[in-house]
Amino acid sequence: MQDALSSPAVHVDKATAPTLPRKTTAGGAAYFEAGEGENLILIHGVGMRLEAWQPQIEALSRSHHVIAVDMPGHGGSRRLPEGSTLQEFVSWFGRFLDDLKITRANVAGHSMGALISGGAAATFGDRVTRVAYLNGVYRRDPAAKASVLARAASIRTNGVDKQGPLLRWFGNDPKSIHARELTRNWLDMVDPEGYAVAYNAFAGGDETYAGCWPSVACPALFLTGSDDPNSTPLMAEQMAAITPRGYVRIVDTHRHMVNLTAPETVNALMAEWLAIEEEAK
Repeated sequence: MQDALSSPAVHVDKATAPTLPRKTTAGGAAYFEAGEGENLILIHGVGMRLEAWQPQIEALSRSHHVIAVDMPGHGGSRRLPEGSTLQEFVSWFGRFLDDLKITRANVAGHSMGALISGGAAATFGDRVTRVAYLNGVYRRDPAAKASVLARAASIRTNGVDKQGPLLRWFGNDPKSIHARELTRNWLDMVDPEGYAVAYNAFAGGDETYAGCWPSVACPALFLTGSDDPNSTPLMAEQMAAITPRGYVRIVDTHRHMVNLTAPETVNALMAEWLAIEEEAK
């Protein structure tokens, strides 16, 4: 497919990042595509939009056909009904693959997107060539579970919490401050209803596919920041330990939005993952 970034390269070099042009599937999913080669699909987290992957789109579209998709109820994608669970989000992703007639793809997700990518790897078998689980949760402890469920319950009365994520996700180094302002802009743009549906699925989704990792046979990258307080290095290590071809990469001193605060490192680690050979059938 034609490289949609053949015009001057898109850089995240302003606090207000440019909006990327979208196409829309018959099912109402908005996406951006660039580059040629093996398919690489990128799924963002709750409150974000596909522009959150800009550093990865620019770097990885040089070697792959990159498709960044807006999660339901975010960016230009139609929201799912109230009460939708993580399973419904994974089914939505399957329909997205069908609409684009994609039979096989590498799938990388961040945060809620990681939960979807993991669910896709568990559900769709050979359609997922490789899976990358960036800053994703796994079997939260009771205190973390109580906190995230309380945040989910408060959305209907208090609206979208924009300050809490910024405090949890970022430090105060220059790159983090820059990424924090981008993230603040995206949180300001989010559809509150779409956010509420997705966040509730996220809050209850950490156990949904947690037991499936032993059956995921494709190469599986588990990546997070050493200082991410919610999607912790221990969670990544636990998942990798039970996944046949799983392995861990920890980005030192970074937190939750590691793909924006350490883009060169994350791009290199994702390129490493994409170069892993498939097992012979």
